Amino acid sequence: MSDTVAQKPKKKVNARSLARERTLQALYQWQNTGQDIRVIEGQFLEIEIDSEHKPLREGVDLEYFKMLLHGIPQEITELDQLIKPFLDRPLEQVDLIEKIALWIGCYELKCCPTLPYRVAINESVELAKSFGADKSYQYVNGVLDKVYRALPNRI
Repeated sequence: MSDTVAQKPKKKVNARSLARERTLQALYQWQNTGQDIRVIEGQFLEIEIDSEHKPLREGVDLEYFKMLLHGIPQEITELDQLIKPFLDRPLEQVDLIEKIALWIGCYELKCCPTLPYRVAINESVELAKSFGADKSYQYVNGVLDKVYRALPNRI
């Protein structure tokens, strides 16, 4: 797998959190290489170990990973439209890790109605903390909170 995202030290996470992490890494590869999502998915499912010599699939909710990995690119235009009004700069200038964390959170807010909104936002904040620049999590948190409040039929 080329163009992997390095991760900062982390605490133990659950299967869905791991699915989100793998989705962030896969979408990062997709954005940097332009490879087909199915090719990237195959690579992630075939890779035996990560940089810490742990199985890449170990503990991951694979169905959730696949849903996010395929759903986000399908909804990308709408996700961008939901995010753009709440950015302080053009979307093209948002750091790629922040953008992907925003996509994941926005997708979950929009397309996963049984997932509590606080979980969706917090999980994206955790992705930004783990993979992003210092304090990028604050930006992700602020934008996703505004996206959530703007969504119709929010609970």
